[in-house]
Amino acid sequence: MAGDDLTPQRGRRLSRSEREQRGYRLVVAGGIAGAISVVTAVLAIVGVLGWGLPFLALIVAAVCGVLFRRLAASR
Repeated sequence: MAGDDLTPQRGRRLSRSEREQRGYRLVVAGGIAGAISVVTAVLAIVGVLGWGLPFLALIVAAVCGVLFRRLAASR
């Protein structure tokens, strides 16, 4: 079928280049989410925004960090 290769398969090891790409994407996404969290937290302190967006961005950054650590530890 056309969409069969879109879902990750359990038990299949990623190649080195696939792990590098995934790690890079996780670091970039986590860094951007962390920056968004800091900027919006400052705006929330000033009273421009609420605390929902900084909290959500912080959760995304933490999840990316955990996934990167799992990826880097698997060998």
